[in-house]
Amino acid sequence: MLLKEIKYAITTSKPFLGLLYRLIRMYCWTFRLTIENENAWLEYLQNGGAVVLCTWHQQFFAVIRYFQNYRGYHPGLMISQSRDGKIIAGVAARSGWYPVRGSSSRGGGEAFRQMTQHLQETGLAAHIVDGPKGPAGIVKPGVIHLAHAAGAVIVPFYVSADKAWHFNSWDRFFLPRPFAHVTLRFGEMLKLDAVERKEDFEKYRLRLETIMLPELRR
Repeated sequence: MLLKEIKYAITTSKPFLGLLYRLIRMYCWTFRLTIENENAWLEYLQNGGAVVLCTWHQQFFAVIRYFQNYRGYHPGLMISQSRDGKIIAGVAARSGWYPVRGSSSRGGGEAFRQMTQHLQETGLAAHIVDGPKGPAGIVKPGVIHLAHAAGAVIVPFYVSADKAWHFNSWDRFFLPRPFAHVTLRFGEMLKLDAVERKEDFEKYRLRLETIMLPELRR
């Protein structure tokens, strides 16, 4: 137990997180990155609209370096209160993102309130639709509730690579290999019209899930 606590203290320390962030940036720099369909939602954001970017848990790693390009918008990102979440939050903060700690299983209510307020103020947030523990391929309702509360559109994004390692985890997390050709593609904006009843939220949740499922890496 003591060794476990020492390991946790080291891996969540500022020097370690700073080093980890630099290593991730260096690794991601090797990717031959192609960006698709980014202009539409960026123009919407710059004209005063609010946007929630979302993706599957398995696909977020490859965009860590590129997503620092949005740091000028001070975007928000909900991250679980788990121990691993503290490491991810440290990396996110160094990328210029504002981490809000909480999830559906722990601290979700307060985190949702903070995320909504931050999104209303800055106009940009990101959400992992099946995180932090899955099941994979199931869009949880949080992204719909967040977009509705802040009056935002939802923009799914997907990452693919011609060469990657796939891990034996719940989400089949994949890591592009060095010098892989990586494609980051943004989907079309999903606008929520009449969302008043519980059935309306479920309708949009299923619609988003149907749109995103074909891009889940098996």
